[in-house]
Amino acid sequence: MGFDVICVDIDERKVEQLQRGVPTIYETGLELLLQRNIKEKRLSFTTELKDAALSADVLFLALPTPPGGDGAADLSYVKKAAADLGQLWFSEGNPGYHVVVNKSTVPVGTADAVRGILESSGLKSGEHFDVVSNPEFLREGVAVADFMKPERVVIGTRSERAAEIMKTIYEPFVRQGNPILVMDERSSEMTKYAANSFLATKISFINEVANLCEQVGANVDQVRQGIGMDSRIGNLFLYPGIGFGGSCFPKDVQALKKTADDTGYDFKILDAVLKVNDRQRQQMADRIINRFGGSLEGKRIAVWGLAFKARTDDVRESPAHYVIRGLLEVGAKVIAFDPEAIETSRAVFGDSIKYGSEPYNVLEGADALAVLTEWHEFRRPDFDRVRSLLKEPVVFDGRNLFKPHRMKEMGFEYYSVGRPV
Repeated sequence: MGFDVICVDIDERKVEQLQRGVPTIYETGLELLLQRNIKEKRLSFTTELKDAALSADVLFLALPTPPGGDGAADLSYVKKAAADLGQLWFSEGNPGYHVVVNKSTVPVGTADAVRGILESSGLKSGEHFDVVSNPEFLREGVAVADFMKPERVVIGTRSERAAEIMKTIYEPFVRQGNPILVMDERSSEMTKYAANSFLATKISFINEVANLCEQVGANVDQVRQGIGMDSRIGNLFLYPGIGFGGSCFPKDVQALKKTADDTGYDFKILDAVLKVNDRQRQQMADRIINRFGGSLEGKRIAVWGLAFKARTDDVRESPAHYVIRGLLEVGAKVIAFDPEAIETSRAVFGDSIKYGSEPYNVLEGADALAVLTEWHEFRRPDFDRVRSLLKEPVVFDGRNLFKPHRMKEMGFEYYSVGRPV
């Protein structure tokens, strides 16, 4: 949109890679955007915080906030960045005015904490800086599209000056009429956690429904359609499977639960959401193990999908990884393929599993196929070829990609989630 952007990271390797126009993650449309703006000299990368801190009007803190042992978000990176900024600006003598934006997913009260750190450096809130909470609602795999056309932009600030600057940044992205919502900082911080926790709740709920469908002989696909047509419910995030993963939902549900615990409030729904998700990830591994009599010693299991979802190479909290660990624990030999997440998975599993170069070469001689990520590449395979390569025509579909009656007609022993065998 014509802004000049300078990015700072302490990882020299990452900065050097980005300077060459090579993304450090897989994300649809990102590489083109990166290379175009580097070429047009609007986008640059550095390891020197001072280069950005003294020249930028607005500074986005887009830092990791990993979960600690108690589930609380680790704010050490955010606090360190705030302290470094405060020292840099104060040492200048005439720091001017800056907007500091918490873009990371952070607990309620973090904007106040960052404000306090900057003030402790000798700066005055409202005169030298304002702190804004601006949570992101980007979906991995379509993050570029989501950023370009956000459903809503949430800005948490009580400063009219900061709010106007933030509106100036985001107005080019909402020209179709989607709202920019300005609220107080704590409500903005809570909005992010509440949104992700609600979506995680929908996933755990439909997984519970799917499990009950298996017990009573109902078909969760039909149930999902029946309830999804209700505008009060909606049809998004009502796809049963092997649970949710990634860098957001597990961490954010845990963090909101910890916030509730710290206030003495018993947020019972969040406990259930996490317990259901843990069970769902284990359930597919158990199903495979039980099919082969309780042991997979000497069995070769082919896996399609390693990323936590399609269109990303992110394997953080990937349900596929949980299933694979369960299989390895009982002696299985696993050979897996994923269009993008092989290297990120290799960093986790090393040589404890093998990797294929395409979907079909992992099938040869395998005792079963487990489909664990919903990549489009897996939706319309050559089933005759699949059946001929497998030692036994056994398929475990953790993402309900295939139709049970068609699989039966083609001679497969087929297991999915919440649908009649």
